[in-house]
Amino acid sequence: MGAAAALTTVGETLRRAVARLAAAGVPEPEADAEVLCARVLGATRAALVLSDARPLPIAAAAALEVLVARRAAREPLHYLLGEREFWSLPLAVDRRVLIPRPETEVVVETALRLAPRARRILDVGTGSGALAAALARERPAAAVWASDIDAAAVGVARVNLARLAPRVGLVRGDLLAPFRDGAFDLIVSNPPYVADDEFAALAPEVREHEPRRALAGGPDGLAVLRALVAAAPAVLAPGGWLVVEVGGAEQAAAVGARVASRRGYAGAETVRDLAGIPRVLAAQVGRGRWTRS
Repeated sequence: MGAAAALTTVGETLRRAVARLAAAGVPEPEADAEVLCARVLGATRAALVLSDARPLPIAAAAALEVLVARRAAREPLHYLLGEREFWSLPLAVDRRVLIPRPETEVVVETALRLAPRARRILDVGTGSGALAAALARERPAAAVWASDIDAAAVGVARVNLARLAPRVGLVRGDLLAPFRDGAFDLIVSNPPYVADDEFAALAPEVREHEPRRALAGGPDGLAVLRALVAAAPAVLAPGGWLVVEVGGAEQAAAVGARVASRRGYAGAETVRDLAGIPRVLAAQVGRGRWTRS
């Protein structure tokens, strides 16, 4: 690419971008190249077909060159776009926060199913504000709060929540420490759960660009999950639910065993994602009638 790209067509430039991304090991080079090209042209991916033979404007060529170079360096696509859709909500994202994943929507689905009448909801480690925004949209009568220990993440969440769910309260704090006993009917979280020895195997997009603090769960990946399981019974009202994302079958079993060994919990269940992977662990404290419709 470069200055000469201004003299080529959209189609030729796009094909070179695909080849460059493929050579860099990008998992979906064609899709990513199309998304980036559509972005600089202010068009849809479908419209690129009609633009194939058209000359690529100089400004668009320059912008695409920068974006393709960054993607070839394995910077995540959604950081380049500055946005990631979650629960049909357009969330602003950058290197200060983890990019919301589709499988995290299982946390929302599980929370809505198990606690349909929850009126006081907390999203712990909110990051971009994804879970809090989704639950606030689905439960407009509920009082929803979000918290994160990281000041930079709180800054991103503040922007997203002000735009998408302005009723959500936002607090900077360490897990459940800022909250009084019995404050919530439902606590959700997508906590850090990557074990120390798993980092080397992560994709470069995750390992080199996403915030380690939002990923690292200690030697076995369970440090934050253990802390949440220990603290939640006090902060939840009787019958309340703790709904957390976990990193697969082994973690689901370990967290489930932790729940079973602690006083205050009435039971737990594991929920699989669309790939069949145990993705969510939901635990209920001493039963109450409000949680079921």
